[in-house]
Amino acid sequence: MKAEIIAVGTELLLGQIVNTNAQFLSQELAALGIDVYFQTVVGDNITRLEEAIRIAQGRADVILFSGGLGPTQDDLTKEVLASVLGTELHIDRMAMDKIEQFFLSRGAEMTENNRRQALSLKGSTPLENETGLAVGDAIAQDGKFYVVLPGPPKELKPMFHNQAKPWLLQQALTDEQPIYSKMLKFAGIGESALETRLLDLIESQSDPTIAPYAKEGEVTIRISTKASSQTEAMTKLNAMELQIQQRLPQHLYASEDIPLEKKLVDMMVARQLTVSAAESCTGGLLMESLTSVPGSATVLLGGVVCYTNEIKKKLLHVPASLLEGDNSPGAVSEEVARALAENVRLITDSDFGLSVTGVAGPGFAEGKPPGLVYIGIAERDRKTEVHELRLNGNRETVRLRAAKSIMYRLWRRLVDQETPSAE
Repeated sequence: MKAEIIAVGTELLLGQIVNTNAQFLSQELAALGIDVYFQTVVGDNITRLEEAIRIAQGRADVILFSGGLGPTQDDLTKEVLASVLGTELHIDRMAMDKIEQFFLSRGAEMTENNRRQALSLKGSTPLENETGLAVGDAIAQDGKFYVVLPGPPKELKPMFHNQAKPWLLQQALTDEQPIYSKMLKFAGIGESALETRLLDLIESQSDPTIAPYAKEGEVTIRISTKASSQTEAMTKLNAMELQIQQRLPQHLYASEDIPLEKKLVDMMVARQLTVSAAESCTGGLLMESLTSVPGSATVLLGGVVCYTNEIKKKLLHVPASLLEGDNSPGAVSEEVARALAENVRLITDSDFGLSVTGVAGPGFAEGKPPGLVYIGIAERDRKTEVHELRLNGNRETVRLRAAKSIMYRLWRRLVDQETPSAE
């Protein structure tokens, strides 16, 4: 079964807001076994919206709308859809009662245009709006299924989950098998290198399917299958996951869609480990990533953004001989990364001390090229390790990749220290 999502709103075309609804709906429909083949964005214009609907009718079985259900004259979705389907609009009494009660409870006058939010297509199933006022709609006609949802995500998401999804299951998906998916998360490897390692599996895929997605510092693989039950699906998905894991054991950090920082924090919480950081070129990005994870308060003891040599010397006790002078290695060096990691660990008395020092760019620093970064990991009662990175990209990309790189190295260190389970 094929679907098209039509997002309605001139503000989307102007880039004033981001169309996150399309992403959400695509994911939800995929999980139901409905393939989204097209996503359309159309402005608040009767002619263009009507054209978009007629095009969608020719290539999709399920057509979902988001937006255009408000009280103003440019909220046109239901009116135009009713015209295309040759049906009429009427006031849904339950929706109207809710709108009237909303204004009454606030002691505010309800303007006449608010009645538009209670309009529903004749013969449709009204979809209750639990968090807003505009009622949604679902209607089947001539083998096509239409679902009309509000634009605000806080209204659209609960309406889809609680109203539209059950309707689709009852009306449109009587013979469809749902899609089950697993997300595999990788770090310390780029998308192209990962794809090369899995190329034969990707090229020969039929069921389950394999789809890689990349963002800075991490790669995600989604493996998906259609099955009549979750048990049947998990048998196939787990078998494929095992094949992938055997090829990339040093990079697969999670079998769920979580960022590397969450995996790292969860592992450290479980082991009651602590960490501190000294960041130069990343400017606190590493610590910001860690503290974005709930529970990180028991893991991250603190740290220093040591952007200048003066701060490196005064707060982290890095010897001036390492930082300055003709024969010094300079701030961007293995020696300074080592000193920063070891000293921040000692100062905070943490289990691990992390350091990042490098050239984020765009220009050279100390005669060293942009993208040259050193990361250090000091651990209580163990030898400090320092890694040299040669990172590509602009300033923000280098900073993000450096932060992700040191988290990956720390994750690997924790994994390598795991004691095998007793049999």
